[in-house]
Amino acid sequence: MNPMNAARWIVHLPTTLTSLDDVRTLATSLRISLGHVSAIDFGETTLSEEDRQFVRTRVWCDARLPGVGRCDLPNDHVVPCRSAG
Repeated sequence: MNPMNAARWIVHLPTTLTSLDDVRTLATSLRISLGHVSAIDFGETTLSEEDRQFVRTRVWCDARLPGVGRCDLPNDHVVPCRSAG
């Protein structure tokens, strides 16, 4: 199979957190500390309640920006998209 068309795997990482704000903070901390790991696509990060995993909340906008990568602002931002990289 062509690597460009290969199926990707998802890591589901349960937490003991009970607040959406707290789990967003954790996701942001993981992105900061592990951002150098090219195998992780943080732009696709979603969150869900333990018993409602089919209802997902996107963390970052992730719009593709020509020549600079993806938008790294929160999903519901109102300012123009931007990327740090």
